[in-house]
Amino acid sequence: ATGLAVTGAGGDVLFVETTTLPAEGADDPDRSGLTVTGQLGDVMQESARIALSYVRAHREQLGIPEGADRRHVHVHFPAGAVPKDGPSAGITMTTALVSLFTGRPVKPTVGMTGEVTLQGRVLPIGGVKQKLLAAHRAGLTEIILPARNEADLDDVPEAVRSRLTIHLATDVADVVRWALQPAA
Repeated sequence: ATGLAVTGAGGDVLFVETTTLPAEGADDPDRSGLTVTGQLGDVMQESARIALSYVRAHREQLGIPEGADRRHVHVHFPAGAVPKDGPSAGITMTTALVSLFTGRPVKPTVGMTGEVTLQGRVLPIGGVKQKLLAAHRAGLTEIILPARNEADLDDVPEAVRSRLTIHLATDVADVVRWALQPAA
């Protein structure tokens, strides 16, 4: 899944990879572990745990087959030499996990930013202008933002906004519907 971030040099795209591995105690979801790599700070480590808890708690609503989420999960952010932290990758990690467990690929033209709660609410973030400029530079055409960031779109140049389809999400169910390819 492709996330959007703000770095010291401005906006950037951020990729999230996921995989599963056999786990000791895999029949007990509480003992199925989580590994997160890629030079992540405490906030992003916490976002990964929240994303996995949300996905496991809402397995049926998300169309995840029973047992698919009961394995050890590895979430990786490539470009590990670049430190990353901040509260805006939650929906990206959640989307990557739902994609992993359902087998539904993430649309390659979609980028997203926003934090997620355990109830699936999408929380607002900062740096909207920088993130949308980065998405445009990277060739993304669909962007998912928290609905509460709608007012920040006024700061984005019209020449960029007009080339993007922007979805405003209040719930993770919206994000999954817009970001993933339809189920087979």
